[in-house]
Amino acid sequence: MQVYNSKRNCEMNTPYKKTGSTFTRAWEIISQDASIPPEEKKSILRLIQVLIESRERSSAKNGDDDAMSITQEVISKHSLMSTVKHQANELDALKRISLNLTSSLDLQTVLDAVVTEAMGLVRDARSAQIYLYERNILEFGASLSSDGIRNKPYAPPRANGLTYTVAKSGKQILIEDIVQHPLFKGMPSEWYGSIIGIPLKFKDEVMGVMNLARSVTGHFSRSEIRLISLLADQAAVAIFNANLYKRVTQMANTDSVTGLPNRRALDERLHEEWRYASRMNTEFAVVMMDLDGFKTVNDNFGHNVGDELLYSLFNFLAQKMRGSDFLARYGGDELTLVMRNTGIDAAQAVTEKVIDLMNEYQFAYPEDKQIPLGITAGIAVYPIHAQTPSDLLRAADGALYYAKKYHRGKYAVAKGMTGTLNPLKLTKASPDE
Repeated sequence: MQVYNSKRNCEMNTPYKKTGSTFTRAWEIISQDASIPPEEKKSILRLIQVLIESRERSSAKNGDDDAMSITQEVISKHSLMSTVKHQANELDALKRISLNLTSSLDLQTVLDAVVTEAMGLVRDARSAQIYLYERNILEFGASLSSDGIRNKPYAPPRANGLTYTVAKSGKQILIEDIVQHPLFKGMPSEWYGSIIGIPLKFKDEVMGVMNLARSVTGHFSRSEIRLISLLADQAAVAIFNANLYKRVTQMANTDSVTGLPNRRALDERLHEEWRYASRMNTEFAVVMMDLDGFKTVNDNFGHNVGDELLYSLFNFLAQKMRGSDFLARYGGDELTLVMRNTGIDAAQAVTEKVIDLMNEYQFAYPEDKQIPLGITAGIAVYPIHAQTPSDLLRAADGALYYAKKYHRGKYAVAKGMTGTLNPLKLTKASPDE
């Protein structure tokens, strides 16, 4: 096979220039065609040259006519081949996007998948960011930069900036030059290039905004915009489904009377803390608590007032807990407190404070009556009193049973492993004893 020789320089800028030659004409047509990517022009010219030279060797008489026919055929079919190629690539990308965005119902996992896909859809991508939009407020969701840094929040969206403008209008905004655009007036000098902001809409509701920035100025190609729009549509559906799943899960894990986590949520949290403590070789404590005097409330005022009391008191206690503590309604008038990285001493100190909080609590009973309330508790600590979540809960419940039977208004600490539930310590005698 021949290649460009001294007469046929291989550089596109100095092609073989024989007056009236088919190759020269082909080069002129291709070099002026802006729809053909620069990196494809040279390969097309090489293909034309090979075909021309092959025809010339096989049929000198009809060489020029055949060469012209070949050139016209290649050039005329290039646009169609490019279109088919782009469509095939878009279908592959859409299939990949659909699989990645529907593989999980966890919201953060979905958002991370979206920014990852976005970075691969355009050339010179610098960063992709997603902000969730709810009640006219934008909150950071996810981000990915070209250097691989993930979920690093950028500057908060400005009230009159790109992200809020897209969210409020529900329309796509493409900015070819950030430096020159009024939406970015007064921004830092490192903010340059081009950017596109796309609303993530589901059933005409804006779920969020995706911004995709490039390090170069200029327009996005039609193919890039089409793929970004397809990704945005898929992302909006995935975000809606993840939010719906989150709400359903929260309802399933929430006590309907008090609004606190329920027994199901407690079991999940116990296993989570157990895995963490096992992996990190740390302790965690479980405190089972029973509300003293609650039966009297129900007997005197009925269950409606009793439910109001539980809601009021349990949320009062929840607000007093540390941010890392987990307080759940175990059932009836019982509460369970789970505390990470907490040993016996710390668990006892916290339990004493909870019991003392009953002196601060007030409830408006009907007819201005007053019913004294108190708390009795049982404490168990992993891995001292049990090796599994269920056994630890059973140990704390056993300690609570002992305290309720013999000394109400106190707490008891379980002793030994599950099965040996004799209390180690009793404290906080109630006022009426």
